[in-house]
Parts: sequence; structure tokens; C-alpha cells
Amino acid sequence: LTGQQQEINSLMQRKSAVDEENARLKNEFGNLNRKFKDKSQELKDTEECAQKKEEQNRLVIKNLEEENKGLNICCADLLSDLEKLRKQEAQWKKEKSGKDTTIKNLETDLAETREEIKRLRSICSNLSSQVNVKQEELFQKDCNV
Repeated sequence: LTGQQQEINSLMQRKSAVDEENARLKNEFGNLNRKFKDKSQELKDTEECAQKKEEQNRLVIKNLEEENKGLNICCADLLSDLEKLRKQEAQWKKEKSGKDTTIKNLETDLAETREEIKRLRSICSNLSSQVNVKQEELFQKDCNV
């Protein structure tokens, strides 16, 4: 009987130790389960945040692409305008060059005309003097007659 009693006591001690171990493991399991739930929620929150940021990034990229299209169109228009202005500038330079040549020719003609006018005035002055002399002579001859 004492052997059985010892065995029962031993089993009771083992049961008590197993119960304690079981309680400790249950407690540890509860703690780990809470940590797992917390980490799962944290992961879910992080994934949601990442998804939102990804969606925002897609939207930003889409907006930037649209803006880029607009800027490319604007740039193409500006390049077209620049090309037109360069052609117009070349045309104006060509016209200016032609007008500069015309102005030079007119200035040369004007200078020549002024010289001609001076020469003709001189001739006119000489002729006027001669007419005066001849009129004086004629007047003298008239008087003499």
C-alpha cells in the first residue's frame, strides 16, 4: 500500500508539475497569440498603408504623365513658333539687306545729284553773269543808237 501511496504521490506531484507547466504554456500561448494578433493587425495596417501609398503614387504618376503630355505639346508648339520666327528673321534680314543696298544706291544717287546741282548752279550763275553783261552791252548799244 505504501508503494502505491508513494506512486500516487509521485503521480500527483507529476500531475501538479504538468498542470503548472500546462498553465505556464497556456499563458505563454495566450501571450504569443496576442502578439500574433497584434503583429497581424500591424501587418494588415502596413499593407493597407502601402496600398494607399501605391495608389497615391499611381495617381501622382498619372498626373505627371498628363502634365508631361501637355508640356510636350507646349514645347512642340514653342519649337514650331521658334522655327517660324527664325524663318521670318531670315526673311527680314534678306529684306533689310535689299533695302540697305537700295538706301546706299539712293544715297550715292543723291550725292551725284547734289554735285550735278552744284555744277548746274555754277553754269547757271555763269550764264546769268553773261546775260547781265550782254544786257549791259545791249543797253549801251541801245543808248548809242
